[in-house]
Amino acid sequence: MTMVIDEEKIDATVLALLHLTLHQGNRAWKGFDWEVMNRLYEKGLIHDPVEKTKSVALTERGMQESERLFQRFFVKEEQE
Repeated sequence: MTMVIDEEKIDATVLALLHLTLHQGNRAWKGFDWEVMNRLYEKGLIHDPVEKTKSVALTERGMQESERLFQRFFVKEEQE
């Protein structure tokens, strides 16, 4: 049986993790798979990742989406 990978879920998770490493406003460390980074670039969520720097800049839309996904995936809901 062949495993089918959901690239949309991978992309969403990586974008959420980019939020975790934000620095200098909209920059995040880009230590993720190049194919994923290229897909995020093609979706307009990050600027061109093919730079010599170790970080990548998120677009305005990418910043908003990364925060939303980070909260969805990684923030615990408060218990009363």
